[in-house]
Amino acid sequence: MPASAKITAARFSVLTAVSLALLKLVAGLLTGSLAVLTSAVDSLLDILMSGVNFAAIHHAEQPADDKHPYGHGKFETLATLFQALVIAGSGGWIIYEAVQRIMQGAQVAKPVGGIAVMTVSLVASWLISRYLKRVAKQTDSSALEADSLHFAMDVYTNLALLAGLIILTLTDIAWIDPAMSLLVAIYIIIEAVKLLRKGLGDILDEQLPADIQNQIEQLIADHKHELFGYHNLRTRRAGSQKLIDFHMTVCKHLSVEEAHQITEHLEEKIADRISGTDVTIHVEPCRRHDCPGRDVCPTQAIRPARDEDHTWLKPEKTGD
Repeated sequence: MPASAKITAARFSVLTAVSLALLKLVAGLLTGSLAVLTSAVDSLLDILMSGVNFAAIHHAEQPADDKHPYGHGKFETLATLFQALVIAGSGGWIIYEAVQRIMQGAQVAKPVGGIAVMTVSLVASWLISRYLKRVAKQTDSSALEADSLHFAMDVYTNLALLAGLIILTLTDIAWIDPAMSLLVAIYIIIEAVKLLRKGLGDILDEQLPADIQNQIEQLIADHKHELFGYHNLRTRRAGSQKLIDFHMTVCKHLSVEEAHQITEHLEEKIADRISGTDVTIHVEPCRRHDCPGRDVCPTQAIRPARDEDHTWLKPEKTGD
């Protein structure tokens, strides 16, 4: 999916967050419900977060330059870390306000109005969350993934807060409104910590997930008929870009062009199978002291060759 899809999704996220925030802020002030105000604060944060994502993705998609030879992908990672910190801060504020209201026994004036607003917000958050999650998966964008998490959290938090308002309407238990807000705030902080850990993993160049590592190793193993081996496989992430490098050992009698063709083909295979990769392969010659010579080298006997269309063919194994 093209980079424009990420920018479009980020722009749509901003517009949705603005609409929901204004709706809930007005309703929260009119009803006096902490549940609605809590959700309004969360939506105001979504505006900030979505705006940060939009700017981060715009910069992250810029091509590499002299000062940033590896590209600008970590703008997305920085946006993820910023979001995690702000979300945790909002959770702390909600906890403080909820405790104060429980102690003071504050009343909610018009819970029915809050119920209507929270219902609309719940449906809207569910729809935008699914949309952002789909685009994040297709583009492998950590910033959009974080944004989809915000709206997914809104679904659960709005559901909990809606339940609290309904109970308040039926039973007139005043403390249920801040109590539900308190539970939601704890959930928000837990999710923020998870997001923070993921962002720090990218900043500290943590290796890619095990399933992607296994894919890379399998793709290299598929070329074992032309390699003596590989080592020093390293992976890391910069936003939606995956950086991969390793050392590959080939027959020392190969020409530079032949070795280049092998590495080029392998890089293309990895890029085709795993989206958003930047692969660097360091070629090393075989250093066997008992080298039998190129003509009888086991890797050369079945070495692939290119046809006129530059596709790779595996010729039949020649006799000894």
